[in-house]
Amino acid sequence: MTTIGIIGAGHIGSQVARKAVELGYDVVISNSRGPETLADLVAELGAKARAATPAEAAAAGEFAVVTVPLKNYKDIPVEPLAGKIVIDTNNYYWERDGRIPALDNGEATTSGLLQEHLPESKVAKGFNHIMASDITTDGTPTGSEDRRALATASDYPEAAELVTRLYDEFGFDTVNIGLLEDSWRVERDRPAYVVRQNAQELKDNLAKAQRTV
Repeated sequence: MTTIGIIGAGHIGSQVARKAVELGYDVVISNSRGPETLADLVAELGAKARAATPAEAAAAGEFAVVTVPLKNYKDIPVEPLAGKIVIDTNNYYWERDGRIPALDNGEATTSGLLQEHLPESKVAKGFNHIMASDITTDGTPTGSEDRRALATASDYPEAAELVTRLYDEFGFDTVNIGLLEDSWRVERDRPAYVVRQNAQELKDNLAKAQRTV
């Protein structure tokens, strides 16, 4: 079965890990404080999960989920992720991350910054506009009426396709925004951010988004 490397074990990372293990994935999860600090989480997740360093999680995963504070994105290991799809959950909270002029001015996107840091990886936006707790509770079977939808974006079609497949397994429809340069439409404080919406409602909210907020 596929192994997912998860870099960041906070609210989103731990919830993605829980759902992934439930679905049968193997998970290697890491944080910045060391594998020993994840003992309780790994014990909860069971035999299909283990704790590691970020570099080890990156190397072990057939693809990776990066879910760290944006201010720390340059700490993500580059070499072990070369050639791999990386799902980026990052959001820009200037109160936590400090001001990033390129984001304030609408010249960059959060996932675009990670793609620049990981030039040989294939970055896709994912799981950034849903409350962490909803990741394990809001999913419904394929074809369900009014099924919740989540957005993705990537410069690599195969990366967007992987997110689409993972979303479906987690219980969500997908709206593909397009390239990373357009992923600002689902970033913080836009109409699509952290609201429950079906695919058509998500498309409508993406269309309403303003470049700077």
